[in-house]
Amino acid sequence: MTAAKLERARGTRDFSGGEALQRQRIVATLQRVFELYGYNPLETPILERFETLASKYAGGEEILKETFRLKDQGDRELGLRYDLTVPMCRFIATNPNLKMPFKRYQIGEVFRDGPLKIGRYREFAQCDVDIVGVKSMAADAEMVEIAQDVFEKMQLGVVIKVNNRKLLNGILAAAGIKSEKAETTILTLDKLEKLGAAVVEKELINKGTSAAAIKKLTQLITMKGSSTEKMRKLKSEISSDEGKDGLKELQELFSSLEDSENAEFDPSLARGLAYYTGTVFEVFLKNSEIKSAVAAGGRYDNMIGNFVGSGREYPAVGISFGLDIIEDALGMLGKDGRKTTTVAYVMPIKVVAEAKKIASQLRKNGINTDIDMNNRDIKKNLEYAAAAGIPYAVFVGEKEIKEGKITLRSMKTGKEEIVTLAEALNILRAD
Repeated sequence: MTAAKLERARGTRDFSGGEALQRQRIVATLQRVFELYGYNPLETPILERFETLASKYAGGEEILKETFRLKDQGDRELGLRYDLTVPMCRFIATNPNLKMPFKRYQIGEVFRDGPLKIGRYREFAQCDVDIVGVKSMAADAEMVEIAQDVFEKMQLGVVIKVNNRKLLNGILAAAGIKSEKAETTILTLDKLEKLGAAVVEKELINKGTSAAAIKKLTQLITMKGSSTEKMRKLKSEISSDEGKDGLKELQELFSSLEDSENAEFDPSLARGLAYYTGTVFEVFLKNSEIKSAVAAGGRYDNMIGNFVGSGREYPAVGISFGLDIIEDALGMLGKDGRKTTTVAYVMPIKVVAEAKKIASQLRKNGINTDIDMNNRDIKKNLEYAAAAGIPYAVFVGEKEIKEGKITLRSMKTGKEEIVTLAEALNILRAD
């Protein structure tokens, strides 16, 4: 087999060593925050029936263009999940006796056959947290607060942009855009952050939107001021009941936040997926080359009830964190962390059996320990430990065995100490 045939599929990545460890650290932070707020894990299949993914109550036509489709040997239509929300809704719809509210988180791979760029891949991990069964804006505010806690723990500066789809529909109506054009207009507005105002305006013209409507729409969604000031200005512009409801919900959300310093009302925020019914939010890094959202979500009150088809209400809201793009962001800032799980690397000097016993004792005391198995000399072993990013080298020779001690070397400072095993454990645990 030639090397060319061993290339990865486009838009996928391998992770090893420090990269894989960084991903685990991010996941651990997310899990810790999610569980602090009372959410429990859920796991769903990567494969779903295509009819589930393609349901008119799911992601909509735009996302289906990027859905990977396949058939099994029974000629059944299947698809790779493009998010974790639709599978969760399917799970709830097929488990009608679940107690509400249902609070779940899920971390797993999703797949989209879309364009590639920095921070965007065809296989990528999503980290979702959702609450089902709560109508109150307290649930929406909790999503913002979870995002605040996550990025504070990762020491990443962010701005959390918030809008409401009901309000956005009210803004479109105030601009003179008919309701039948609302969905396609929102899909275009969703490109504003990524492609800019000129591209969006051109696309709206191509869709038959009048110059007067575009001018009014631009005026309403780009107004300046604090979140409170923008909401106050829009109150005098919005006349539809739906738009007024959306504005009221936004006001309730912001008043529920303990800290709204990095949360910002943005009337231009659209979110392209068709299932959103109320609050929408996207999280962006401050002062970063990465311009795509690192987390996003919103309220989708109708999807689960439509799947169930019973007329029962399932109000729901959630947010999804992009593991891959967060990893890229931390890497750009030099926050890569430790490259290896190994803390101590044992180097036998003609006393292999005794060195193995030392390694075993370190492991029994909770120290991640590796040992040279190739009988290399000290120089080569030190080069290996340095290249692997292992913090400590442990020399075990006849002298050390005779004294009942080991030689511990800090790979960072080069300092060496002849210490007992108990003393070594104190040093290694403190690192």
